[in-house]
Amino acid sequence: MDKNRIRVLLLLHILLMGYSLADVASKFASGYDFLSIGFIVCYGIVLFILAAYALGWQQVIKRMPLTTAYANRGITVVWGIFWGAVFFGEAVTPFKLVGAALIIVGIVLYSMADNEDGGDAA
Repeated sequence: MDKNRIRVLLLLHILLMGYSLADVASKFASGYDFLSIGFIVCYGIVLFILAAYALGWQQVIKRMPLTTAYANRGITVVWGIFWGAVFFGEAVTPFKLVGAALIIVGIVLYSMADNEDGGDAA
């Protein structure tokens, strides 16, 4: 795997980590009254994250196959487990860990198969 492909893949995963934070801001917004200042601020954050994600996503899919980029979006579930524990004190159960591991293994296997098939557009 060349350095450019690794850089694009790293950018994608940073982008997806940020994208998963939009859900965190949405959940925080649910704690405020509709159209209160807190609600508006939280949803402003959501809109900012989604706009940044949209721009970043366009740059990523210019540099890697869409199938590979889209397969990596599954990592947002893993980030959701992490953010749930960090921000909301949600339990990380053995079943969640197994599920997260399966998602990561699936992404790695798909990426490896994509490399073998010559699906590298970067």
